[in-house]
Amino acid sequence: MMFSGFHHIGLLTSDVQRSLTFYTEGLGGKEVFSFPLPSDIDKTIYLVELAEGAVVELIPRGVEEVESNARWAHICLETDDVRGAYEAALAAGAKPRSEPEDGFLGTMERTGAFVFGPDDEVIEFFHVK
Repeated sequence: MMFSGFHHIGLLTSDVQRSLTFYTEGLGGKEVFSFPLPSDIDKTIYLVELAEGAVVELIPRGVEEVESNARWAHICLETDDVRGAYEAALAAGAKPRSEPEDGFLGTMERTGAFVFGPDDEVIEFFHVK
């Protein structure tokens, strides 16, 4: 058995429509699939492709009580324009966490920045030089 990478990363959202707008219109992602939850026809899950192989699954909170307060630690999106991604996210309603900066992580030279998304999820923009 071999893994070829991640298919998607799931994010529990408090307002799935707000998150869908943020990830599509704000960050330029493309909705590639959606389906209603079998247990609740009024709740829909959306898959948004931000780049090839970078898919975020937007899940309405309350699907399972044990997950109602869960979310990822952070998601890191690779880009060749960290500053542009950071500004686009802020314009789409994200809150700043750390402004773009150049530096080193050990011997790796990089540019990075962080924002808080619609549900206070942490999104990192990252470029290895």
